[in-house]
Amino acid sequence: MIDSNINGSEAIVKSLLNEGVNTIFGYPGGAIMPLYDALYKYQKLINHILVRHEQGAVHAAQGYARITQNAGVCIATSGPGAINLMTGIADAMMDSTPLICITGQVNESLLGTDAFQEADIISMTLPITKWNYQIVDANEIPYILSKAFFITSNGKPGPVLIDITKNAQLSILNNKFSHYKKYYHNIKNINKKIKHDNIFNIANEINNAQRPYLLAGNGILISKAQNVLKKFIDKTGIPVAVTLLGLSAFPHDHPKYVGMLGMHGNYSTNKMIQEADLIIGIGMRFDDRVTGNVNYFAKNAKIIHIDINESEIKKVIKNTHDYIVGDAFNIINMLLPLVAKKDHIQWINKFKTLDKEEKKHVIDSDINPQNGDISMGEVINMLSIKTKGNAIIVADVGQHQMYAARYYKYLNNNSYITSGGLGTMGFAIPASLGVQIGSPNQQVIVIVGDGGFQMTMQELGTISQYKLPIKIIILNNQYLGMVRQWQQLFFEKRYSFVSMQNPDFCKIADGFNIKNLLVKERHNLSNALDKMINSKEAFLLTIFVGKELNVFPMVPTGSSVSDIRLK
Repeated sequence: MIDSNINGSEAIVKSLLNEGVNTIFGYPGGAIMPLYDALYKYQKLINHILVRHEQGAVHAAQGYARITQNAGVCIATSGPGAINLMTGIADAMMDSTPLICITGQVNESLLGTDAFQEADIISMTLPITKWNYQIVDANEIPYILSKAFFITSNGKPGPVLIDITKNAQLSILNNKFSHYKKYYHNIKNINKKIKHDNIFNIANEINNAQRPYLLAGNGILISKAQNVLKKFIDKTGIPVAVTLLGLSAFPHDHPKYVGMLGMHGNYSTNKMIQEADLIIGIGMRFDDRVTGNVNYFAKNAKIIHIDINESEIKKVIKNTHDYIVGDAFNIINMLLPLVAKKDHIQWINKFKTLDKEEKKHVIDSDINPQNGDISMGEVINMLSIKTKGNAIIVADVGQHQMYAARYYKYLNNNSYITSGGLGTMGFAIPASLGVQIGSPNQQVIVIVGDGGFQMTMQELGTISQYKLPIKIIILNNQYLGMVRQWQQLFFEKRYSFVSMQNPDFCKIADGFNIKNLLVKERHNLSNALDKMINSKEAFLLTIFVGKELNVFPMVPTGSSVSDIRLK
């Protein structure tokens, strides 16, 4: 595609269009105004969503990227606008989310002079981006944006930030605009060839193992390896557990699925780590929330690590027995014909025995309390039953996040969206914007606490303006619940600054013309959930839950995963 006599701003828009972008999230300001002027001309081709805060823009772009598995795009002005993107950028880096962040910058002649709304966003974001670059010459725009889209998605995905000075946005390109669509053909493939010896060695280890255990992470979703992983498990009979971000990468109702790993994961999944003789981690980075005290992790097992990012290998698990660097989909496909048909029934039965203990001591009281306050567990369990496990759940961070992970039965691929590595409170409301826009025919339900909701509740304005049918459940315990739980268990109940005096959330929803209900009594819960689920419009449901209920099981910080507590 070739055009002449266009300025840098129009070159940005044309570059976005040629990359297949049709939705962006942003907030205008002085240094990015030329780009907004160009967008005015292309409103029929690019859907710009005006958020209420720049943090909302980046989280919305994350949600869009996570659900569509295409790069999300957000834009902001210089200075405070750009800086307000940083939490979401860091979040995207931790959770391997492809993201293009475009920020305006003061004129090149003013750089370094502390001009109005100037901030060195390149230096600030260097440690939290996969790549960043400042454009001062309009002629660089087509090439740099093409490169940005390549880098954000190739290999392990991650955020890219492109900072563009105002003069570069306004200047006319010297040469005819030409989009570098085939940029990636001009550089060497960054994916190293897989060593076939490793494939055969790992297949032999799998075939010889008596108690193998597969840990599936976010990389399964990113590489779209869900179906081939299922074939692999069906053939090998290996029990499979998922990380928090790996939830919905493997069907909840599969007979070999044993649950979620981690600090608040299932009892058996954590305990059996220490009983396994072979651990196969695919598309997961052995995060500290999964391993507990790494010095005691899987002491009786050989550990095999499969990941697309070589820097993750032996970063946490120093004694990794073997590994393969590459795409999960490709590697599982290569292993599939080499592994033997097995069942491992006796091994899996050990998981089931421990599952009975968890059900007796934790799950039954969580989802079927006989009296007292409404529990988070019963809300999520009832929601799962009523939606038949088919909704997309967007969870914020805290106790409710763990309950949503534990008690919603995810039957569809890529249907649990949350902030994992960074643990960003306030993520869910803005992220749900991108999720709903990226999956307009799916029911999107937000699970959020009263604390996280108040961090980004201004995005109710965006939900209302664009008539997005997002459903929001606030699990209101009038506390910063997870912090309070830790203070109770490890700080002798010194509840230091965690009690919250909350506003009337229903009145706030009224102000945004969003339908709403308040539930305080158990006998009203089922009917209220039905009204929310059946609503064709956005709906906010506030549910008062027990103030001092705790989420268990729990692995205390610094402990072995085998020290997981049921109470």
